[in-house]
This record gives sequence, C-alpha cells and structure tokens, in this order.
Amino acid sequence: MNAGTAVPLPPGIAEEVRAALSEDVGAGDLTAQLVPAAALGHARVITREAAVLCGSAWFDEVFRQVDARVKVTWHMTDGAQVRADQLLCELHGPSRGLLTGERTALNFLQTLSGTATITRRYADAVAGTGCRVLDTRKTLPGLRLAQKYAVRCGGGTNHRIGLFDAILVKENHIAAAGSIGAAVGEARRVDSKVLLEIEVENFDELQQALEAGVDRVLLDNFSLDEMRRAVAITRAHRNSRTQLEASGNLTLETLRNVAETGVDFISVGALTKHLRAVDLSMRFE
Repeated sequence: MNAGTAVPLPPGIAEEVRAALSEDVGAGDLTAQLVPAAALGHARVITREAAVLCGSAWFDEVFRQVDARVKVTWHMTDGAQVRADQLLCELHGPSRGLLTGERTALNFLQTLSGTATITRRYADAVAGTGCRVLDTRKTLPGLRLAQKYAVRCGGGTNHRIGLFDAILVKENHIAAAGSIGAAVGEARRVDSKVLLEIEVENFDELQQALEAGVDRVLLDNFSLDEMRRAVAITRAHRNSRTQLEASGNLTLETLRNVAETGVDFISVGALTKHLRAVDLSMRFE
C-alpha cells in the first residue's frame, strides 16, 4: 500500500471479534479476576520483527467489546512497514480488560500482519512489470474478508471474494458441462455481468477460451516458455483484451520471471494459506 492510501475496511469486524472472544473468554476470564477490579494499567505493543502492520480495527474492536474504557493510541497505521522492536500502539485502562483482551487482540493483529507482510514481498517481486499479484479463496474459515483486506494492505489485489461474485470455470466444470463452449454459454446465461474466467491446461483449450470471448484465462501450470507463447497468441487474437492469469507451483523466487512473460495477473494461494503470524508482544508497565 502506498503511503497515505487508506484501504477500506470490510464489513463484519464486530461479528468476527465477538466470535473470537466467545471461544476465548466464554463465561468469564477466571485469571483476570485475581487482579483488583479498580486496578488501572498501561501496556505497549511492539513488533519483534520487520513487518507490514494490519489489523488495528480488529484490535480496537476487541477492547471495545471487552471494556470500552480501554483506550488504544496507535503510532502506526495499517499498511505501514515497521521495523523490529518498533512501538505500534499503547493502551490505557482497567487492568482486567487489558488482560482479558490481550490474546484475542494480538491474534488478529499478528495473523493479519502476517498476511500483509508476505503479500508485500510478493508485490515487491513484480514491481514495475505491470503484473498484479492476486489472492485466492484459500483463506482461514471465517476470516476471508479480513485476510483479503490484509492482502490489499500489503499491496496485492483481490481475486473473487467467493463463489457468488465471479465465475471461474475449472476442469471439473468443463467436464460436467461437456465443453468449454457449453460451459461459457451457460455461464453467460447465469450471469452475464460478472467476471468470467476459464482455467486452461493447454493451447487448444486456450484457443477455445479466446474464441468464446471470456474475460480472463487462467493458465494452469504453464512453463515460462508456454506463458510467453500464450501471451503472444492472446495479444494477436481478435479478443486480445482477454486477461491472462498464471497459477500453479509459483514461488517468491520464480515470481519475477513469470511476471516478465507478460501475463496480467499471478494468483498465489500462499498469501493466505501458508500463514506465518508476525511476532508481536504486549508489555505491561
């Protein structure tokens, strides 16, 4: 994310936090009751490693629901690249509330920061090529919109949100429909306004997809040479505006070479699936 560019928050944050607190707090925090009810505390959250910050709204919502008297003061914003040991925010309020909300708040912050951080690395790898990095539907159950928000904070681009906002025809859909042409015809009947994408595994299927006039073609496990050829074929076709998306066995090390073939997008399931949370610490003072 560019400095000064705010990514719109997704809906449902309060519900996600409510569910997370329910599984953690249940009927009440027994350990926090060891602290006097009137005790006030101050805490600081730092990151132990370089990262891209994401999830402050979820963090804030945790304490709003636990005890609205807890005040959070942020020193960094979502999308900011932070260094190791950097102060992210400070909290003031009832000690019981700080203790009860600590783990749930950090879980959201470290998970979404992890997604934003790895996305930033992938986005940086293709910078200047004109190719964009896409996420997938391989997200944590219940946190899809949150993770897709984190992808945008990290400089990536969202693919479809779910099965309802775009049509992606894969091998099994084609087999069930009988052909690419039949699948495309039925897709246009179902909804002619949403993105229509076809997954292809060879050049014959690419030609069929182009003839059908789909919006985007997903090149599944094409080699670099095959991608270059697919780009050339597509740009020379009468439906040259069809976009190309590369997918399958792509790594951070190979990403730049793939982007330089001329494809428009690279979809990477690892952005949200192979998650490593950022190491954060909440220190009481």
